[in-house]
Amino acid sequence: MPKLKTKRGAAKRFRFTKSGKIKMKCAKLRHILTTKTRKQKRRLRRGRIVATADAKRLKRLMPYR
Repeated sequence: MPKLKTKRGAAKRFRFTKSGKIKMKCAKLRHILTTKTRKQKRRLRRGRIVATADAKRLKRLMPYR
């Protein structure tokens, strides 16, 4: 059986932690920032951990870490 290819779009957007969870960047920090408070923008700068239901699908897209 041939090697599985990693989906490059997923590899650019997500990273694995040491424990196997998947990190992602928050959305809504690209434009229309004048309506958002400082607190909102500061919290959006931090990343998030992907939900477990979505993580199962993402692990299929990125077979090799």
